[in-house]
Amino acid sequence: MSKTYYWLGAAMVFLAAFCFALKGIFIKLAYRYEIDTISLLTLRMGLSFPIYAFFAFRLTAQETNVRFTIKDWLWVAGLGITGYYFSSYFNFLAFNYISAGLERILLFTYPTFVLVINAFFRRKRVTKLQMAALGLTYFGILVAFLQNIEPGQQKNLILGAFWVTLSGLVYAFYLVGGDKIIPKVGSQKFTSYAMIAATIPTILHCYVVNGLEIWHYPPQVYWIGITMAIVVTVLPTFALAEGIKRVGAGNASIIASIGPIFTIFLATTILDEQITALQIFGTLLVLVGVFLISWKGKK
Repeated sequence: MSKTYYWLGAAMVFLAAFCFALKGIFIKLAYRYEIDTISLLTLRMGLSFPIYAFFAFRLTAQETNVRFTIKDWLWVAGLGITGYYFSSYFNFLAFNYISAGLERILLFTYPTFVLVINAFFRRKRVTKLQMAALGLTYFGILVAFLQNIEPGQQKNLILGAFWVTLSGLVYAFYLVGGDKIIPKVGSQKFTSYAMIAATIPTILHCYVVNGLEIWHYPPQVYWIGITMAIVVTVLPTFALAEGIKRVGAGNASIIASIGPIFTIFLATTILDEQITALQIFGTLLVLVGVFLISWKGKK
């Protein structure tokens, strides 16, 4: 693996982390207009669907050398539904109960899940550097969000924490599965097909809950939905898939742990939250942890 190849993959994971960090901000803004969870998720997925369909059609027409078996189709569809329907829905649910800051720190338990899944099911050895960087990263996240963990200020801390943790666990399985199939089918094709597969149960879910009555909200909701579809969905999913192919699921998950740090600054500027010295210190610790993982890949 060349240095350029690895560092470009790391940069893509960083970009994806930044875009995904915007998700909580937009969800909180949308919930101010009393939109329900599945309707908001349907807007996000439905508005991004034409873009993924375009890429899927274009890539299928161009790439004749990659043939999908039935097992490949089922694997890609299953991963798409797991990572972008179940995990996303659980995550969206959590924002009804807890703050964006607490959601971030809980969601980023998923690198631990990735390492454990790889260790137990795929017999991958966890290096000392990975363990050290992971510990440093999580300690930094904990320090950065220490002041956010106040149960008395949360609507339903336990339920919200449950949904976020479950979302992280499900997403970890998606990452591990994607690490296996992406090199075979190609990152862009995988992402397009996976997102198309995830859109189907999302729309069905919305139909069962409210008959797809999602067009009666204020215009601001749809601007948020369009922005989420492009900036928080299309751009980061393609970037993350390519990043995983270049640096691997384990390193990608740890590099992406910088996401909560982005959230601090975004919440400060958009939601008028105050940044503290503890949050800045936690930011530095996370950056050091990310650097350690990147330095390993460079070697």
